[in-house]
Amino acid sequence: MSQPTPVVEVTGATIRYDAGAAIQDVDVRLYAGEVHAILGENGAGKSTLIKALSGAEQLDAGSIQLDGREVRFASPREAQHAGIWTVYQEIELLPNLTVAENVMLGREPRRAGFIDWATMRGRASEILAALGLDIDPASLLGLHSVAIQQLVAIARAASSDARVLILDEPTSSLDVDEVVELFRVLRELRQRGVAILFISHFLDQVYEIADRITVLRDGRLVGEYLATEVLRVDLVERMLGRRLDETALLPRTAPVPVVDEDSNAILRAHEVSISPGIERASLAIAEGEVVGFAGLLGSGRTELAHAITGVDRIQSGVIAFGPSPQHLRQPRDAIKGGVVYSSENRRTEGIVGGLTVMENITLALQAQRGVWRRMPRARERELAQSWVEALDIRPTDIDREASTLSGGNQHKVLLARLLALAPRLLVLDEPTRGIDIGAKVEVQKLVTSLADNGLAVVFISAELEEVLRVSNRIVILREGRIVDVRPAAELTVESLTALVARPEDVA
Repeated sequence: MSQPTPVVEVTGATIRYDAGAAIQDVDVRLYAGEVHAILGENGAGKSTLIKALSGAEQLDAGSIQLDGREVRFASPREAQHAGIWTVYQEIELLPNLTVAENVMLGREPRRAGFIDWATMRGRASEILAALGLDIDPASLLGLHSVAIQQLVAIARAASSDARVLILDEPTSSLDVDEVVELFRVLRELRQRGVAILFISHFLDQVYEIADRITVLRDGRLVGEYLATEVLRVDLVERMLGRRLDETALLPRTAPVPVVDEDSNAILRAHEVSISPGIERASLAIAEGEVVGFAGLLGSGRTELAHAITGVDRIQSGVIAFGPSPQHLRQPRDAIKGGVVYSSENRRTEGIVGGLTVMENITLALQAQRGVWRRMPRARERELAQSWVEALDIRPTDIDREASTLSGGNQHKVLLARLLALAPRLLVLDEPTRGIDIGAKVEVQKLVTSLADNGLAVVFISAELEEVLRVSNRIVILREGRIVDVRPAAELTVESLTALVARPEDVA
């Protein structure tokens, strides 16, 4: 039986930047009615390949063929007109407009020169219903969850007769039920004959949805495989170019510190409430322990992190660093107490892409000194270089723009900025979201190493397996309340899943 003709065929794709080739001689084939996953470490070339297919970057060498005809897209709009649509991890719709306006953006029906609002809502409703989506087209997009916004973006692409749908880390901010709904929609589009390019670091999800897998490493093609014919362990080795250190995946074995009423905990929260989000939460964190926050999206994980780090002001309760109660009006107050926070929204609240690695690392220290007390340049370079070496940030050029680093290395730069403040407690909110398995293991090893050296760490992740792996104790949250605190050694992924789920989900 002959092989069908690809909808899109990329041959010998090469894109060079000043530092070298981002991708070189990459081949990819996308077939109608298939989900094709692209895997690789951060910096492997996945994002550059997406940009080439979507018209955001031009190839320096190689070609892109659509239905056997070579094409060159000067812009994403040209790619969309050709039927190639991209939905990015950071939703690029307009949250201040309605769902209907976003679905029909640029294609609004008009009557007598004016937008026909009733017709537009009617068409949007039909488009959503065709994908089995029950979303009010008249509702404001920004009031919906990230999952719904992604589905609206996909509906917009589907309504434009998309032949190729590119999804960049679509599940990184979704809970289990939302992933199920997304995959249902993707299977519906696959049945319609849409070719889907799926970028993800979640191997379980790749094996659940993908028909075909392409692996990139260091900007080069490693191989293309049918998902049913490649073992997971082999796939990881091909992504990394080496065997993964399995000892790094073992749970942390350090003893659980004793934290009682008489102990001098680094941080103690008593009956803390934030409205909405957290109700009467109490916990204590000791030196050298990793405390995991586990719960579904909306359980209060991030809200509790905001409370103990001064991001959000508490309505009631007491927070103490050491023996003294603190009145946290802003994160600066927490930093004075030795508590620093790394946000889950690293794009908007983390790395400053236009600044160099050195400037990003020293940013918080310089802010503490004030605008009139500039840090000596030599000291700034010395400090940045020491953290680059300590955290193995790659490449090692401290004068390089931080935006050019891979996701995993950008996160290391952010950690270096926080650690340069010499904190006693480091609060990490989704520190491994959107980074590959190799970088993920490196971050987890770094967390446990910091704790072994006396730093207290709060570790928040939607991936319960890694919460178990790095934590001494786990705080279980549900609907804004702390419902249990358990030593990690007493739990399994299955038992922790049952604890974080709503009671009706495990009845």
